[in-house]
Amino acid sequence: MISNKSLLRMTALASALMTALPAVAQSSAGRQLEEVVVTAQRRSESMQDVPVAVTAATSEDMAMAQVDSIGNIQAISPSIKFDVTNSAANSANIFIRGIGTVGNNRSFEGAVGVFFDGVYRTRAGQAMQNWLDIESLQVLRGPQGTLFGKNTSAGALIINSTAPSLDVVEGSYELSVGNYGKKMARGALNTPLSDKAALRIAGLWGEKEGFVEDPNGGQYNDSAPQALKGQLLFEPSDTFSLRVIADWSQEEANCCYGQVDVVDGPMQGYIDQLTMDRGLKTPSKKFEDYEQVLSNDTDQRVEDKGLQVNATWQLDAGLQLTSVTSYREWRIEQTGMDADFSGANILGINESLSTEVFSQEFTLSGEFQDFGPFKYADYVLGVYYADEDINADHQLVWGDQATEYVTIYAPAGLGVPVDLMLAASNLTGFLQGLGIPVDALPLAQPGLVSDINMQGTGKSYAAFMHWNFDLTDSLSMTAGVRYSKDEKTGMMRRRFFTANPLEPFRLLGAQPGPEYDDEYTDSAVSGQFALQYQINDDAMAYLSYSLGYKSGGVNLDNQAAGSVSDNPAEPTCGLPGLDGTPAGDCTPNDPRYESEFIKGYELGLKTDYFGGRARSNFALFYNDLTDLQVANFDGLAFSILNAPEAEAYGAEMENQFVLTDALTLGFDVTWLPEARFGESEALTAEALGTPASLSGRDFAQAPEFVGNLSLSLDQPITNNLALRGRIAAYYSGEQFTNPANNQKRDAQTEYAVTIGLESATTGLSVNLWCQNCTDERYVTQHFNSPLQNVGDDYDYNGYVSAPRTYGVTLRGAF
Repeated sequence: MISNKSLLRMTALASALMTALPAVAQSSAGRQLEEVVVTAQRRSESMQDVPVAVTAATSEDMAMAQVDSIGNIQAISPSIKFDVTNSAANSANIFIRGIGTVGNNRSFEGAVGVFFDGVYRTRAGQAMQNWLDIESLQVLRGPQGTLFGKNTSAGALIINSTAPSLDVVEGSYELSVGNYGKKMARGALNTPLSDKAALRIAGLWGEKEGFVEDPNGGQYNDSAPQALKGQLLFEPSDTFSLRVIADWSQEEANCCYGQVDVVDGPMQGYIDQLTMDRGLKTPSKKFEDYEQVLSNDTDQRVEDKGLQVNATWQLDAGLQLTSVTSYREWRIEQTGMDADFSGANILGINESLSTEVFSQEFTLSGEFQDFGPFKYADYVLGVYYADEDINADHQLVWGDQATEYVTIYAPAGLGVPVDLMLAASNLTGFLQGLGIPVDALPLAQPGLVSDINMQGTGKSYAAFMHWNFDLTDSLSMTAGVRYSKDEKTGMMRRRFFTANPLEPFRLLGAQPGPEYDDEYTDSAVSGQFALQYQINDDAMAYLSYSLGYKSGGVNLDNQAAGSVSDNPAEPTCGLPGLDGTPAGDCTPNDPRYESEFIKGYELGLKTDYFGGRARSNFALFYNDLTDLQVANFDGLAFSILNAPEAEAYGAEMENQFVLTDALTLGFDVTWLPEARFGESEALTAEALGTPASLSGRDFAQAPEFVGNLSLSLDQPITNNLALRGRIAAYYSGEQFTNPANNQKRDAQTEYAVTIGLESATTGLSVNLWCQNCTDERYVTQHFNSPLQNVGDDYDYNGYVSAPRTYGVTLRGAF
């Protein structure tokens, strides 16, 4: 366990180095920090001139930090975090400043928008693939309600591919090998086709073994990604540019149910016995061993492909018209999922989800000198349209030990002690002696239980404008407004549900829930207003207000309209469930959830000093959230609720210091003293049916302190050879891991190192690297184990952090 002392030590070290910096700066006028150019306002400008909290990283920065996907993006900025559990379709979430789309649900859009080359990706899981031929990454923090293709309530990731070049034939390659069987190869080639056209092609292949071990042999969460990207650039004149991007990626894995048993519930001993009855060893009870036994080998296949056309026209009077047209398909399929997360063969799931999205955006930008009372003004006007179709299938399958298991589990739900049932030499007689006739026990008949299809659509329309005004030489103003309208539909149809009247899901009051076919429409005005004051050439302060909006919709789940008690097609809908749930009214619930709104206030300061050898940016922020969307899982059912009120506020500090011509120090801290749900009867444990009350509780995945400390080296050895490296520490404080329970993970500090040699003439480099070098092992998210909770006695499993990984990477350019 690592306490907040780790962060204090990081702060003390950074302070000591900062104290020494003035003497270093005065002793040499050497290397300065480079200007960072961002497009946070849809135009290229210095990061230090933008009234937005933004962190930018080049491809070289990401390579040194070992950021090759969204999985470890917190190495770029401590304010951002990515989390995924059992399914990229349902559970991939991105958080900025503690705010994200919390929970597991296939219908959610992200609170943090992801934009690849100007195109919005509708699911956070679509950012999970290994990034291919990426030139830059920008992390925009705070509501982005004006400029981008989709409203986002917490922030945005802007990811840009390396564009084709008309000038020269060039290319790059990368080969990596590491522990856990890691192998990765990437390459890119750029070739001019004429003086007006160029082609760029990139590819990726990899494989990696999982790190959750099966004591019976093998491991879980293996992966094998592949990807291709082709780009065509056509510039027939100085006033027109056309860029076509086609990309495809695929990943196959035995993913993603490899996790670890963390807190044993009353059924764990029996589950272990059923596992051994199958001739299998049970997993180690020592958490650090990262062992698990599953009854199925889950096969996952993810495919993502798309085509987009970006066109730019330079018009008269300095106007620029831009069009971004995109069509994308994303499909994830998982078969053999182990729904009880154990070596006992109890319940399995087969699931798939596919989306098809067409989007179109037009923007017109321009600028004015001496515009009315303003010395200067520039603007962006735009319209946006997107049309998405969603199709999902879901099957439940009882295993060959299900009947045996529920024979114990169901009486346990009535209060019969599990230990007494397991100790009984004649279980049938024991239960009959308690007045429970054997013929009344639920029978989980092996085979297909449920087969449903869910479909949804989403259409988005928006019109927006964004203005920057120079009021004086020092004072500027930003104003933006956006009108959005969203139209969504959602339906669930049941192809099959077992007719068995003693089906456990029936008797537990969970399934079959009512079918539904509903729609949701909402519209909103969002925007931004900021004042920016240039204190001097090296310091700028800003004050901003942003209004963010994330549309509601129709929940796509087999229980979105309720459970058995709400299903008029079920004869027992008016009776209480076996687990004591109250009798229902046989009326379907509303499967819709409301839109989410956030008001964001921010005060920032951006400074360069010590002759350009130091840079510090600060931000104080306050976010007031209304109808925050939260997905909830009680061990049997998924639901969506809107938390009526919530708030999050804190401070950020980002620093870079040139210590010497060879050494650069980075130190970033995010302090989040408050990220909390408001008080509400709808958020109590009783109302939610979970062990956790969210009323007045902190958000999950929102630690009070997070921080990054890094030291980068670029030291010439000869005229041709340089020693380059980076050592970093990443700290994250104690935090709740799930909104559906009160489990926490302790504060953790992880260390990463990259060190290597690079040739200036050949462009060749060799790097040794490690991530989580001290092999810290901890739970990233606890969850309520399905079909293993008895009354208030819960069983918790956990998804776990990656252990120490290390390897060598060869990179080259030509």
